[in-house]
Amino acid sequence: MKERGVKATFFLIGKSAEKNPDIVKRIKEDGHLIGNHTYSHVQLTDFTSSKAKAEITKANSIIENILGECPKYIRPPYGSYSDKLLMSVNMSPVLWTVDPNDWNTTNTAQVVRNVVSNVKCGDIILLHDIYKSSVAAALEIIDELQAKGYVFVTVDQIILD
Repeated sequence: MKERGVKATFFLIGKSAEKNPDIVKRIKEDGHLIGNHTYSHVQLTDFTSSKAKAEITKANSIIENILGECPKYIRPPYGSYSDKLLMSVNMSPVLWTVDPNDWNTTNTAQVVRNVVSNVKCGDIILLHDIYKSSVAAALEIIDELQAKGYVFVTVDQIILD
């Protein structure tokens, strides 16, 4: 992404951030925005409000301990949350407009097709790093969309614009 001049938003699972602080620092140093994706990737609406809040605040604490700043944005796993919960932690939810289902396939070409054929200006593309194919797809998506004139920004830039 650095070679392509692209900035993105990475929503981090607290448990993973805790195990990989150097990667978290590198993401930030490379100019990307870091958000919260809960501590252990749970569906927040399946828990009591106190347990759900703990999932969010624990991830925030880990990220803040690594970077010295607390995330402002959260991508709730599965897009599932309540406004009351997020108001209690003072975070803005970020969902997506294009889901290529990369979490459900290792077919890079299919993931690329799912994004490129559906994306429009202002969209937020959901991608995961659970498969190498998703990472490869992300780079192909960037190349194809940049060739069409798209510019990639972090979600705070979309929300503020």
